[in-house]
Amino acid sequence: MSIEDRTDQPLWRPDPARVAAARITRFHAVAAERHGAPPPGGDDPEADYAALHRWSVTDLEAFWRAVTEFFDVRFAAEPTAVLPDPRMPGARWFPGATLNYAEHALRGPAPTDAGTDADADAGTDADADAAERPALLALGEDLTPRPISWAELRGTVGALAAWLRAQGVRPGDRVCGYLPNVPEAVVALLASAAVGAVWTSCAPDFGARAVLDRFQQVEPTVLFAVDGYRFAGREHPRADTVAELRAGLPTLRAVVHVPLLGTAPPETAVSWDEATADPTEPVFARVPFDHPLWVLYSSGTTGLPKAIVQSQGGILLEHLKQLGLHLDLGPGDRLFWYTSTGWMMWNFLASSLLTGTTAVLYDGAPAQPTPDIQWRVAERVRATVFGTSAAYVTACAKKDVHPARDLDLSATRCVATTGSPLPPDGFRWLHEEAGADLWIASVSGGTDVCSCFAGGVPTLPVYLGELQAPCLGTDLAAWDADGTPLIDEVGELVVGTPMPSMPVSFWNDPDGSRYRESYFDMYPGVWRHGDWITHTSHGGVIIHGRSDSTLNRQGVRMGSADIYEAVELLPEIRESLVIGVERPDGGYWMPLFVALADGAVLDDALRGRIAATIRERLSPRHLPDEILQIPGVPHTRTGKRLEVPVKRLFQGVELDRAANLGAVDDPELLRFLARLAHERSTVSDGRYGG
Repeated sequence: MSIEDRTDQPLWRPDPARVAAARITRFHAVAAERHGAPPPGGDDPEADYAALHRWSVTDLEAFWRAVTEFFDVRFAAEPTAVLPDPRMPGARWFPGATLNYAEHALRGPAPTDAGTDADADAGTDADADAAERPALLALGEDLTPRPISWAELRGTVGALAAWLRAQGVRPGDRVCGYLPNVPEAVVALLASAAVGAVWTSCAPDFGARAVLDRFQQVEPTVLFAVDGYRFAGREHPRADTVAELRAGLPTLRAVVHVPLLGTAPPETAVSWDEATADPTEPVFARVPFDHPLWVLYSSGTTGLPKAIVQSQGGILLEHLKQLGLHLDLGPGDRLFWYTSTGWMMWNFLASSLLTGTTAVLYDGAPAQPTPDIQWRVAERVRATVFGTSAAYVTACAKKDVHPARDLDLSATRCVATTGSPLPPDGFRWLHEEAGADLWIASVSGGTDVCSCFAGGVPTLPVYLGELQAPCLGTDLAAWDADGTPLIDEVGELVVGTPMPSMPVSFWNDPDGSRYRESYFDMYPGVWRHGDWITHTSHGGVIIHGRSDSTLNRQGVRMGSADIYEAVELLPEIRESLVIGVERPDGGYWMPLFVALADGAVLDDALRGRIAATIRERLSPRHLPDEILQIPGVPHTRTGKRLEVPVKRLFQGVELDRAANLGAVDDPELLRFLARLAHERSTVSDGRYGG
């Protein structure tokens, strides 16, 4: 049954039993009893969450102390305080505390936790000892799950951590991985964390230059590298690329060969089997709370990627909150998120181990051999939460996929989306085609915090096109240029108080200037993230796109995401890209680039339908000056449209200065747009150029 396109009535509301059983409900009760949170009323979950959230951002010390207690965070040395000075940047969390992220990730589910039917489906006994339940479920395009028990994971991590120490790896040394989404990557991350080393990774579809742009910054001591990977039914050897990496990383002491394609280790490399030959209980280095855990990277599309450093303690607390409370995950649950090791969502997926959840590692193409492949993975592993991209949901709708009709998704209670805003029609399609009782958790955050600013809350209703609420401990607001908070109006996404997972630094930024410029220049002391959002009167959040690529016509700001949502309703449009170019003569040119579906033709009739759709769903002001066909839309390697580099091309910037091609998913598409920009700059047409 179709649903009215309106936002004053929710699309979905959790039933009272689900609200009562949610971990966030139990957390609220404990926080009220022991830490001064406002007591829950019980009959109004929306009011309860609003009160809990308000407390979480106004009494940061009590809130985060409650999180550590609720999730049994174990400090080897107790902190002297929680947050002595909340000013940003530079807020320091839990001084004096020592702990280890990997130690918490490997605790596993308690032996008394009940098993689930999913255990049997994946080849494990639901009544077996908790240590033998799957910590990881790995599968490729053949959809055959390979379980790795908690006991096996602990033993392998212990072996690899001992091997790393034998190579001289010490706390603070960097360990890097050129690995796909496979168990070896999780083991290497946890072994590095156990030692106190700093982990960093890239996916093997990155070319050598893109990887070196990242790894050379941190000067790693050990490299874990595959001989190749399988994708879309084909093998992709990577021996030559790994040789380039070894040559370009002179600080390496050792290279570990992971033979996914079955090849022998190259000369002087150590085999994975040799490095993990002696399973043993891990030994954990207890490091300061703010000790670096890993380095993540910005997209690097317009320059050298920022090397973002996040801490062991900060990630531990933030991910326990996000996974345990906002996604309602715990022992017996399974998290499948389609991701790669080059995206922060892989780190987030690995952190599901912190809550005793089984992490599902799928290594394969996102929409092959069939468009519904991700749904088939969710069915096969009986995922509790299935995470994907908004683009995948939109593609499924266009490919006539029917998950609820064709598959058994009875184990899946939540579908979460990120990467780009999920449009209202995406919400509607999920509700109608994936299940009317399905909780839709659209989330938004960033690599910068490796978490969500706003997203899912299991006790709240879902409105079309909206993220449910700002997350606990996140003082999110929409501000105008003067710093005035806005409700039901578009403004800059800001965070007014510190979060534990905010970067402790950027690598090679000794005075912190690059860090301050990235987030604190516009509003001193307040984090400005660079997104346009609307904070709605009923507490939700709407994402409109990046503020650095905002369209601005006659002083009216428009989000590019709003135009994509409208245009991509048309079946002829596979994907689109819109930019706004300020011309030297003071004019403004706003073209819309469209990549067409197979068989579609960009004729006057289609241009008319595009214009009519934009006018009807948005306004005449949103109409582009031109509609131009392109072979495809270029993206970052994590799937974000390259609006700013394309805009720079049409402002006359040369390609090698407008974008780093090593950070682009398809450089040929950007080269096509560079040629088009050059042609338009030399031919006067009354609208753009010469």
